[in-house]
Amino acid sequence: MNGKPVMLITGAAHGLGRALAERAIGEYRVALFDRDDSAGQATTEALRRADGEVLFLHGDVSNERDLRQAMERLQRRWGRLDVLINNAGVGAAGPFEALDEESWELPWRVNVMGAVYGCRAALTLMKRQGSGQVVNVAALAGLTAPPGMASYVACNAALIRLSEALAAELSVLGIRVSVVCPDLFPSEMERHMAGSDALSRARLRRALQGAPDSAARVAERILADLPKAPLHIFPQREAKKAWRRKRRRPGRFLEAMKEKARRLRRHT
Repeated sequence: MNGKPVMLITGAAHGLGRALAERAIGEYRVALFDRDDSAGQATTEALRRADGEVLFLHGDVSNERDLRQAMERLQRRWGRLDVLINNAGVGAAGPFEALDEESWELPWRVNVMGAVYGCRAALTLMKRQGSGQVVNVAALAGLTAPPGMASYVACNAALIRLSEALAAELSVLGIRVSVVCPDLFPSEMERHMAGSDALSRARLRRALQGAPDSAARVAERILADLPKAPLHIFPQREAKKAWRRKRRRPGRFLEAMKEKARRLRRHT
């Protein structure tokens, strides 16, 4: 391999994507994929000032052609792709009966199909190399299924199962697959939500602001786990504990979720 390995991150201009890029730049050549040109260019310039090898790729993950064109540019620039992190995503929250069509369709197009398109675009390069690593970022909600987030839970659960299926199927091609399942951390997620009502946005904003881990800390833990390529990456200790509690005592876990749902309904 000539030079550092190459990493492509989607949703790289903000939040966790940017934090991943900032921490990966010492070990990787990093391609930033985002639809926000202004923030993407600003992140690119900041990383270049830190002597990083960076390429900004404008595009929308819900458009497969954008990702394929980005992959072609990356191939011309560096000739390979070692790690793809499908990080781009949107949120949705609110009572099930209040979720409109956009609340179901937009998270599916971005969170699930965006990862599908990213994997398909990367596969040509990785198959030719006989190696590569795909990392899908799916919220812990896809495993714990909290109330008041039905569409968000459903699309993240789908992304987790997709990752598990690909981990087996792509292993024969030398491609490793992991899925990251972070719990809440301070971010701009409540600004990028599909069809959510004002009360649900306010609740989410409070939860994000009160979360103990920063995006930088979550990014550090994700990158630390990449060389081991575990199927599931839990970048927060409490996230892994919640997953274990559900697996060991699903009935008790469900009762806790029911109580949470009752509290939500009382304050709606």
